Amino acid sequence: MNKSDKIKQKLARMLVSAPKLSLALALILCAFLCAFVPKLAIDASTQTLLLENDKDLELWRDITKRYKIPNTLVIAYTPNSDLLSESSISMLAALSKDLAQIKGVKSVFSMLDAPLLLSSGLKFSDLLGKIPTLKDSNASKEAIKAEFLSSPFYKNSLVSSDFKTTALLLTLEPNPGYNEFIASITALENTLKNAQNNATAKTLLKEQRAAFKAYRDELRVAEHEQITQIRQVIAKYNQNSQSRIPHQASSSQLFLGGINMIADDMIAFVRSDLVTYGLATLLLCSLCLFVYYLQLRYVFLAIFICLVCVGVASGLFGLLGFEITVISSNYIALQLIITLSVVIHLINSYREFFRKKSSFSQKAIVYLALKERMSPCFFAIFTTIIGFISLVFSDIRPIISLGLMMSASIMLSLIFSFWLFGSIMSLLSKKSVNTAFERYFSLTTLCAKIALNLRARKVVFAISALGLCAGLWGISKLSVENSFIGYFKENTDIYKGMELIDNKLGGTVPLDIIISFKKDKKEPRNSSLDDEFADEFASSDAAQYWFNERRMSVLKSVNEYLKNKEFIGSVNSLADLLEVGKELNEGRELDALALALIYSSLSGERRELILTPFVSIENDELHFSVRTLDSDPRLKRAEFLRTLQNELNELVGKDAQVKISGAMKLYTNMLDSLFSSQINSLGFVLLAFFATFWLIFASLRLAIIAICINILPLICVLGAMGLAGLSLDIMSITIGSISLGIGVDSAIHYIYRYKRELAHFKDSKKAIIASHASIGYALYYTSFAVFIGFGVMISSNFWPTIYFGALTDLVMFFMLASSLILLPSLLLSQSAYPANEQNKAKTINAV
Repeated sequence: MNKSDKIKQKLARMLVSAPKLSLALALILCAFLCAFVPKLAIDASTQTLLLENDKDLELWRDITKRYKIPNTLVIAYTPNSDLLSESSISMLAALSKDLAQIKGVKSVFSMLDAPLLLSSGLKFSDLLGKIPTLKDSNASKEAIKAEFLSSPFYKNSLVSSDFKTTALLLTLEPNPGYNEFIASITALENTLKNAQNNATAKTLLKEQRAAFKAYRDELRVAEHEQITQIRQVIAKYNQNSQSRIPHQASSSQLFLGGINMIADDMIAFVRSDLVTYGLATLLLCSLCLFVYYLQLRYVFLAIFICLVCVGVASGLFGLLGFEITVISSNYIALQLIITLSVVIHLINSYREFFRKKSSFSQKAIVYLALKERMSPCFFAIFTTIIGFISLVFSDIRPIISLGLMMSASIMLSLIFSFWLFGSIMSLLSKKSVNTAFERYFSLTTLCAKIALNLRARKVVFAISALGLCAGLWGISKLSVENSFIGYFKENTDIYKGMELIDNKLGGTVPLDIIISFKKDKKEPRNSSLDDEFADEFASSDAAQYWFNERRMSVLKSVNEYLKNKEFIGSVNSLADLLEVGKELNEGRELDALALALIYSSLSGERRELILTPFVSIENDELHFSVRTLDSDPRLKRAEFLRTLQNELNELVGKDAQVKISGAMKLYTNMLDSLFSSQINSLGFVLLAFFATFWLIFASLRLAIIAICINILPLICVLGAMGLAGLSLDIMSITIGSISLGIGVDSAIHYIYRYKRELAHFKDSKKAIIASHASIGYALYYTSFAVFIGFGVMISSNFWPTIYFGALTDLVMFFMLASSLILLPSLLLSQSAYPANEQNKAKTINAV
């Protein structure tokens, strides 16, 4: 008896010898860890979808600070009458007043507050004085409407082109503390990179992270309450509108949009899915277990162990300060799969030994089951951990967290499954097992017959080859392409609101474009500025020379390009002021003198409103604030950004440098990084699997076979996505780890059983039949229960959850077929399993 066998015996004997004490210790530890479950927070903010070391993230934060870009929400308002009717204006005024009273809303900007420059008969010189708005303008409605539809400030941004929808812009109170924390933590992290032994920096970093988490949690609660109050106001006005016009289909509609709203809704969807689909999965899996075993003790035992394992893991993550994100929310579902798999293998092993050793005591049978399943379950979990640990190669913290969380949770599942199964089953009395399902349901027998038939095996190999080719072809069509609006179903309010804002109000996803001018030592003084204006520019010498023909030419050409660029909606820049100024200046374009005069003469408040968001004289930059049409199905974001960068570089030439940042850029960078990191780590994972298989099975042939049956389902699943036109997203991109993790378990369990049966029968075909009649049922039970359980996710309103459920089902189908048909077919095609392999098989300790 080797050392590993002695260890297995001791562990199994320890669990069954004192079951009451063992169970009590397990429950005490479980209760302790479960007490920390409430501390496990959900973080679905956009910050969790960004690369940690993305240079564009630093640029975006710098742009946000420099140009004072506010955090805003957008409400799309479509009244049942003309936008300029008294009823629409009254409702707009009342709505703005109610929204402005919500805590955290700094200001509300609507049509009522928009300066009317063209319709009020103003001249260029009047720009520096009081400018009328809709509230106090004497212009006709026709003139006002014409300005809203033609002004570069308002058209397709504040009002839709059909003049039926308008936007209310809610500027939220800034949170400077957030960026200060980020800057402080980043500085400390950089300090540690340069001096890892700096104890003071480590302590400060730990304190800063704790303080930041507390601050961020308070901020998130406040933001959720803010969104809730805004929605309550919107609901009130929608309800009032519908009650006043009960029979009119075109009653007023209000929809909310904005990054904060998307994050808040994603948190709500994740929280709902965690509870709803977790319970539904457990319920359906319970039903499947009852059908399999027709005995409630196994159903309650399996579900109890699953709940304990999830509770223990969640409590541990709460204790360690982990957070659930949109990505890592999968850990519960995945842990349920793997825990259920371990428990089913233990139950089936117990039932098998019960039939063979019916004269043995309950504890003896439990002991045999634990000892027999210990090695294959350990190696199955070990290799699964290798699959999930590949996620830590990503630069995205939530992806890294998912890899760490899954590695820890499935190890806990292994420990507690054996611990609780051994303790509880040892305390239960012996009871005859019901084998009706095995006797009357012949799926595994059918699979064995297919593998045993030479002609059928050739068909299996042909289908596998076809699947491999189709999968590779489908993979070539895969893309990493996502939209925020694409996360939600079309019947949800969030989708409707984002689509309306996208199509009628200039787009939803922001993009920032910076034109940085290169220093020109020979740049001449602006000839259009006479010495008589020296006094006016005494306090603004930089402005005197900054607004020159060179910069204005770049401004106009870039602005014109962006306005005509496909997939771009709203474009705001300094060029808007030039266009309006030309109208006010009797058709004459504003020259550098006029712009410098405006810059110097505007009050601080007006300068911050009109110029500061679009020009930085100190940094010699122009800023273009762009919104993209996120709902356009033709938009390929990575390709769009590359084209945009190249064409802008060509447009500005060598005189300036183009920088692109914003939500779309950051999110695209994240997806590209995730895809490349997963591809790069795939080779490492497969190599690690191969080495592990070779070590476990002591056979090069078996290691190659095990790798093949794991790679094929993965290729088929990814290929099916490509052929179906599904893009990889933040959740589905982890399907590779899931596929490998589940497939590895099945392969190890089956090959272990096959080698044991081969040592007993000395015949490959008999070994296949016996393996299908034993471990085959465990694989089938696990696959089918999970397939039914995850099918409920298709009813979600959150597309990543739907895709995850559907892809998991597809994985289970391919894995089951691979384990029960392809694997035995390959085993039987090893030249009748050479003698040296048979000799190795005999050394396996068969109980």
